[in-house]
Amino acid sequence: MPKISIIVAAYNVEAYLADCLASISAQTFPDFEAIVVDDASTDATAQILEAAADKDPRIVAVTHESNQGLHLVRKTGVEHASGDYAFFLDGDDAIAPDFCKELASEIAGHPADILHFGLDVVGSNGILESECQAFEAFNNAPTDDAAGEDILRNIFDPERGQQVDWRVTQRLMRTELLKSAFGAMTGERLERAEDGYECFVISALASSYRSFKQCRGYIYHYGRGVTGTNEISSDTYARFCAQFKACLDAAGDFTQQHGLAWTRESLLGFEHKAIELLANDWNVRVPDAEKPAAAKAMAEVFGPEITAREIYRFVRDRAYEFLEQKNVPNEGDRLFTALAVARSFTDLDPQSSAFPRYLWMKDKAENHMTQLQPAYNRIEAHRSQSTRIFVTSHKRADMPASDILQMVQVGPGNTTDRFLDAFHDDTGDNISAKNPMYCELTTQYWAWKNAKADYYGFCHYRRYFDFSDVEHEENPYGEIMDDYIDAEATAKYGLDDDAIAKSIAGYDVVTTGIKDLRGIINGLGTPKAVWAAAPYLLNRDLRHVYDILCAMHPDYAKDANDFLDGHYSCFCNMFIMKKDIFFDYCAWLFPILEEFERTTDMSRYSKEALRTPGHLSERLLNIYLMHHKRIGSGWKTKELQCVHFTNPEPEHVLEPLQGVKDPSTIIPVVFAADNNYVPMLTTTIYSAMKNADPKRRYDVTVLQKDIDGQNQQTMREFFSRFSNMNLRFVNVDRKIAGYDLSTNNQHISNETYYRFLIQEILPFYSKVLYLDSDIIVTGDIAALYDTELGDNLLAACRDIDYLGNLNIKIDNKRIAYSKDILGMRNPYDYFQAGVLVLNTAAMRSHYSIGQWLEYASNPDFIYNDQDVLNVHCEGKVTFLDWNWDVIHDCDGRVAKVFSFAPNDIYDAYMRSRQDPKIIHYAGYIKPWVDPGCDFASVYWDYARRTPFYERLIGRVAEATAVMHLEAKKHQPALGDGNPLRKVIDPIAPLGSKRREALKAAGRLVRGRK
Repeated sequence: MPKISIIVAAYNVEAYLADCLASISAQTFPDFEAIVVDDASTDATAQILEAAADKDPRIVAVTHESNQGLHLVRKTGVEHASGDYAFFLDGDDAIAPDFCKELASEIAGHPADILHFGLDVVGSNGILESECQAFEAFNNAPTDDAAGEDILRNIFDPERGQQVDWRVTQRLMRTELLKSAFGAMTGERLERAEDGYECFVISALASSYRSFKQCRGYIYHYGRGVTGTNEISSDTYARFCAQFKACLDAAGDFTQQHGLAWTRESLLGFEHKAIELLANDWNVRVPDAEKPAAAKAMAEVFGPEITAREIYRFVRDRAYEFLEQKNVPNEGDRLFTALAVARSFTDLDPQSSAFPRYLWMKDKAENHMTQLQPAYNRIEAHRSQSTRIFVTSHKRADMPASDILQMVQVGPGNTTDRFLDAFHDDTGDNISAKNPMYCELTTQYWAWKNAKADYYGFCHYRRYFDFSDVEHEENPYGEIMDDYIDAEATAKYGLDDDAIAKSIAGYDVVTTGIKDLRGIINGLGTPKAVWAAAPYLLNRDLRHVYDILCAMHPDYAKDANDFLDGHYSCFCNMFIMKKDIFFDYCAWLFPILEEFERTTDMSRYSKEALRTPGHLSERLLNIYLMHHKRIGSGWKTKELQCVHFTNPEPEHVLEPLQGVKDPSTIIPVVFAADNNYVPMLTTTIYSAMKNADPKRRYDVTVLQKDIDGQNQQTMREFFSRFSNMNLRFVNVDRKIAGYDLSTNNQHISNETYYRFLIQEILPFYSKVLYLDSDIIVTGDIAALYDTELGDNLLAACRDIDYLGNLNIKIDNKRIAYSKDILGMRNPYDYFQAGVLVLNTAAMRSHYSIGQWLEYASNPDFIYNDQDVLNVHCEGKVTFLDWNWDVIHDCDGRVAKVFSFAPNDIYDAYMRSRQDPKIIHYAGYIKPWVDPGCDFASVYWDYARRTPFYERLIGRVAEATAVMHLEAKKHQPALGDGNPLRKVIDPIAPLGSKRREALKAAGRLVRGRK
């Protein structure tokens, strides 16, 4: 009795069988038999088999009188097998010479009912290498050893989460197990999903399973037989559906007959996976025209709920693919066919067991389409325009509401932040990779080669034509200057489809204004002089392109000379041309630039100098237009003003945090700062997070106008240590545009007004915590945030400084101010606005941010922001315990001012100093100005742990206190009794590099070397 039986299925494999049998005979392990079952082949398979059996007696030929299909072929092979172990080999595959030797050695050392080996995939019949690699990777993926029920569940139970294949040709199995399993299987013909059915029965009856994926001697020819991807008709697909159903039914019959209730989840998993594979054929192999009929056939077999679910799966995956790539599909994409077929199933049964899965898949697919459809509609609207003006952009920018104005994202590598509703210069025939040199010309080239229109035009994301009929004021460079691209600007400059169409109707060529260079650009006078004055551009390059032009087009020499030595030019590479003129211009321009690029060594050019081809094209455009005017081409031309937008970037709109299991745990915290205040801001946030409840989620938002990208990134990296914190920055420039937000106090910055914007910037929160950036938090801000507000607008601490001023006998000025200017009923309820718990839902219902900012513009207020809140929130305030906003003793104000406050209030404040939860360094003295100020040691304890610590040290060095650091040479700069030693010594110990840096800074401040 042989050790191994090789069961070979052979049907019409004359092209491959000889190689298959030769690989068997070449085995270095001799103790085997090969049972080759010919399933009534109609080609030369039988003759090839007979010849091989004559040469090698280990090859045993078995012949079916009629064709019975692969399942019954294997059943016959198992009946004839006499080895201890057996494996299946398809007649169009092969095995490596040492394959059986490796299997025998492994099974001798580690006996098991099933030994799962790997395979080597070879592509056939046009199968892509990438497909082969993916197939091989999946089937060779590591799997866990298993025993008993786990063998089946690891393969089929979706709850196990393992991707174990069910290919029976990839397993060496105990022959006794095979005989028992195939004896329990149906004797009916099965096809298409027979591997899954057979693997299901074998695995259910097996006792032990081992993985041996490192053995890859099975040579699988992917693309032969039924694994091809050739098209199939809807009738063929209907037959496939019936064949899959027969295999699934056979698996169900087996479990019922053998009372295997524990296999229920695995049986469902087999059904789901088999139907998924079947549906994949619908998606890939059935032509679009026959897809509706094929889907109908599938529904007749498996029901409309299952069929619609599978088709919606393709919609989900295809739509997600476009969303991920930030592309939109073309009109005829298979996505729309699948969507139409999926939506055609309307008569569904909500009581069906398949309905919940259908509903889940539909929701996912339709959600993706909701995101994708607007961008697709916009792109299709763009494509349908007869006039198309392409707006070149390498960054996100606002666009006017126009179908004629169409954004094109440019530049190599623009896949990292790809704009969904834009065209891309790296699609189709393109020169996107040259964008660093050709600038906006990559858009021009792309439009020339890929876009269809009657008029082609070009603008930039910050420069547009002024299509209005109003003459607007220009700057010394011949441009109209404006700030934002919004509805107001669209109306002002005619950036809508009607105005654009009306403005260019009847013209052949439209350009920006042709300006007299003696009156703009510093009066340089000529294009040649303008080029020479550009610091990064080389005169020889202008001469070189002139020589190329004259050599390629001698009839343009006069026009080139007239332009370069003349006084007039249009700029910006902005123009609109009729199709024939545009195509002629491109065919003329790009060969000139290609020749310049070919004959110019730019390897050592600066970034700006590398853009020389783009700069040259501006000059060449003028020469081209002058030439055609001179030769009398008869073009009707028009000049339009150019409007330059300084802030085209879109307004940053925040979204709610995603992926938070319990939204009630979120604490939104807002700060306001500028770039100069980043070190202090970071210190404040760090102190808050160090003392925050780790079970809560902190959504931290920084309102700002100028915090640079590097500082933002440094902060993000630093705070990434807090897994329960999210940090984002919002530019509020647009929100405050048009308001006079100057303050009457030199120690208060304009950032103080940003707190009025919170209710609109974070519309999805009904409650927000606002904190100033000159505080240290030593308590848990979660407890502060949880303050009950009821119907009140906010919670805050009374202002001890203000209340002290109320009682100072200087003509009762503060009392008069409170009553006459602020109109407060009870000035002793005046609160400090550096720590606020805001009821943003209530604030939104009472005031708009426009109202808040108008109120804050009152020049009569002392503390504009704080006064406004006190005026409009009086009587609607929850007062916090004093230790939530402990104002430090700035310049002795505890004695000079605070002590005048009402007795109970003063006592409460003094008690809060013993246990401060928030220390507020209000006033003009700060720890980074005077490192010996009140509570400074607490501040530096947090500050020294931040990445901006050195900058804060620099602030100390620049302050007056640093002048006293070095009293005499070779002696301590600060005496033992000096209070500054308490701060300076910990942060800059004697002998340290920091100490020497502070000394040097101190000397510099005093003008010493």
